[in-house]
Order: sequence, then structure tokens, then C-alpha cells
Amino acid sequence: MPYRRSVLLAALVAGGIASPALAQDKSQVVLCQTLEPTVLDPTAGAAQAIREVTYGNIFEGLVAIDRAGKIVPKLAESWQISADNLVYTFKLKSGVTFHDGTPFTSADVKYSLERAVAPDSKNAQKWIFTPIASIETPDAATVKVTLKQVAANFLYGLGWGDAIIVSEKTAAANATTPVGTGPYKLDKWTRGDRLSLVAAEGWWGGKPAIARATFRFINDPQAQLAAIQSGDCDALTNFGAAEALPTLKADKRLTVTIGKTEGETIIAMNNGKKPLDDLRVRRAIAHAVDRNQVNLGAINGTGTPIGSHFSPAQPGYVDLTGRYPYDPAKAKALLAEAGYGSGFDLTLKVPPPAYARRSSEIVAAMLGEVGIRVSIENVEFPQWLDRVFKNKDYDLTIISHTEPLDINIYARPDYYFNYKSQAFVDLMKKVDAAVDDKTRLALYGDAQKMLAEDSVNVFLFVLPKVTVSKAALTGMWADWPLPATPLTDLAWQ
Repeated sequence: MPYRRSVLLAALVAGGIASPALAQDKSQVVLCQTLEPTVLDPTAGAAQAIREVTYGNIFEGLVAIDRAGKIVPKLAESWQISADNLVYTFKLKSGVTFHDGTPFTSADVKYSLERAVAPDSKNAQKWIFTPIASIETPDAATVKVTLKQVAANFLYGLGWGDAIIVSEKTAAANATTPVGTGPYKLDKWTRGDRLSLVAAEGWWGGKPAIARATFRFINDPQAQLAAIQSGDCDALTNFGAAEALPTLKADKRLTVTIGKTEGETIIAMNNGKKPLDDLRVRRAIAHAVDRNQVNLGAINGTGTPIGSHFSPAQPGYVDLTGRYPYDPAKAKALLAEAGYGSGFDLTLKVPPPAYARRSSEIVAAMLGEVGIRVSIENVEFPQWLDRVFKNKDYDLTIISHTEPLDINIYARPDYYFNYKSQAFVDLMKKVDAAVDDKTRLALYGDAQKMLAEDSVNVFLFVLPKVTVSKAALTGMWADWPLPATPLTDLAWQ
């Protein structure tokens, strides 16, 4: 099912756009990404774009996740875990200050963790903090966290952008004027266009090679292609025009990498709305979608097929891609069995990323072939967050969930899928309590199978990390164990 591409895109791919050679300022970099952050406080919003800009740049946590997906020290220089896995004692780095000059101490850690788990918290990943029973600060450089029960992924969660450490003095304004301990601070934010960061003086990690970074926000794949070919972007973190990659790979000025992400891309279904509350209807939709054709048409086949909400890059992955083979006849039979032989109408609300917009047209056509009449409604990302993610005002949507090991979202009582399964909630509790790797991975396998059997969503593919950068720029992450573009990793040759 081919996807129509514009004449402009064809012209760009065929001929490219040249720009005069200019001397590269090796102290600056221009990074282009698809979406603009809604806010700059990762504890106050779920959008991936917030973390792309702020993670490891403006804000830092006790620990971090590195490019290989491993837990590494950050504001905590070391930690100890008790034999019963209930007490975590962190030794903090000395000489760390916030951007406003305020010294970083254990009091900031205590405040940040308590703020994250508070009833009025807007943190999108409260599961990280809910196991906490108490937080003690014996001295300015020591934090002792005691858990209510074993939480196998507690330390891993502290490496997420949602677990950054903030100052009580400035936390309320972090959405627009962020103050962290990271190597960069906000310089200027021109809404709808770009945002610039400058190196923060006195950062504990030393002076970074890049003194100034500009993030430009370009969601149109054609515009992305023009920007990278003209040299207006030094790097594109997630390139949307996958069909142009052969041409870009042949351009000696550029480096193209296709890496892995944790981005499970799904057709999310509102399980709480008729007729999607009927398992037979959800299974019919799953059989009506040819995932391979969606993958090919939307991202040129660069995605990795999945059959549940779990990345093949993770230990414990179970291949369930054969559970719902493309079978329009089976889909029609299931719809007739459910009493919808004449079909019905659904609305598909689609956010801006190219993978979503392109997939939507293909999916709508496929569902139309089995009698499901789909109206596509394109929405901007702030509207998607408000209407779909927050208020659950949707039938179908297409989105990539980029957080690592986020299968636990299906256990949340008020999540936008409206999936209600006590059996799955109980299973996730067992996962959280499993310290033994073999046991935990087996439970993750059971969870994947349960979601597939319940056909909660249509699981399409894991989004690739397609990065296009100038050949002289080094340090861009090839893979995304979580959404991040740490500027301290970057340098010009």
C-alpha cells in the first residue's frame, strides 16, 4: 500500500540542496528534533521532547542511564543496597551547585523525591517513587531511602528524567525557567521555533566542548530533509523521511545511523468505549492491520515488528508477532460475531510525528476494507496530550511509547487505554517484587502474553533511532535506551 510523497520531497532527494561552505564554529551545535517540549520540567509532563532537551543537560538525577542502557553514577557518587533490598544509601557528590549558585545537598534529594510522590504531583512516572516508605538525611552528603516493599526497578527508575533533583527554591518555575545542576542552562526559548542552551559556569563535571546548543523543532519530514541537506541542522535526532536515507547515506558530508529505541509504536484503542470494549472487535482490528505494510509505508521498513508492548532489545522479550496475522476475512467474521457486520465509525486522532501521520492513512484504509469507517483527525502534540492522554477523548490513536520497560503502564488505574485487568495489576506486583532476574524475566513474558491475548492495542513496531548528522560531529547516541541528547558527549573533529 504505497504512500504518496510530494514532488518537493522527490526533488530534494534527487538533487539535494547545496549551501556555501562556512567555517564550523566548534563551540556551537544546532540540533533538530521533531517535537517541541510543552514545558521544560520533566517532572511536570509526559512528553518525550522534554527529556530530549533537558536530560543530562539542564537537570540531573542521583543516577543516570548511559548510551548502553546501564545505570551510572550522577549526583550520587556511590550507593549501597541492604541485604533485604529495602534500604538504599546514597553518598552524594561534593561541590555541586544549582545554576543559581545554591549548593546541592541531601535536603534537595529528600525534597525532590517527596515532591514526586506527593498527592498533587504531576509526575508521569509515580511508580518509581510509590515504594518509598521514608527518606533520611543523616548529613548533607548522605541520603537513606527505605522502601515499603522490594522494588526491583527502583534504582533503574531513578535514572529516568522523571527522577531529576530540583531545588525547593526554584522548582515551581522550572516549567519555563528551569534551574538544575546540569552542564547547561536555558538561554532563550522562542516558542514554535527553537530553544538555546549555554554552558553553565562551574559545573561539577568540568567545561564541556560545546558551549552553546540550539534545538530547532521541525516536524515536517520534507523540511527536515531540506534542513539537513542545506546544513541548517548539524544533526537530526529522529529523521522522519526514511525513504530519503539512501541518498543521505551517499552524501559524504553526513553520517547516518539507524539504531534502536524503546519506542513501542502502537495503535492505541480506548478499551472503555463501545465498540472497542468488546474483545472480539479489538481482535478484529488486530487482524485487519497488515503490520508489515504499515512498517514499510510509514518508515520504509526500518521498524522492528512486535506483538506486545515490549522491546526486542530487552531481556525477557517474547516474540508474539504471529499472534494476529493479517487476515481481513477473520476480521470480518469477528465483527459479525460481535454484532457489527455492517461496520461502524471511529475517529483516529493523530499527533504530528511522521511515523504517526503516515501510518494513519494506511491503517484507515485497511480498516475500511473490513467495514470500519475511520475519520482521521490530525492534532498538535499539546492537544494530543490534553484530549487523548489526559482526558481519554478518543477512539484510536497512533503513538510511540519511548520509555524503557514501560509495560507497567497497563497496570495504572486511570491510564488512557482504559484497560482494566486486576490479573495484570497482580502480575506487575510480582514483577516489582522479583529480585531474581530469571523469575522477573519470566514474569515479563507472562505480561506480554496477557496483553496480546487481551488485544489491548495493536502492536506495530519498535521505532528506530534514525540519526543524521554532519560527519565531523561526534558523540550522538546511535541507540536510545531512553529519550536523551546529552550535549557533553558531543564534539567537533
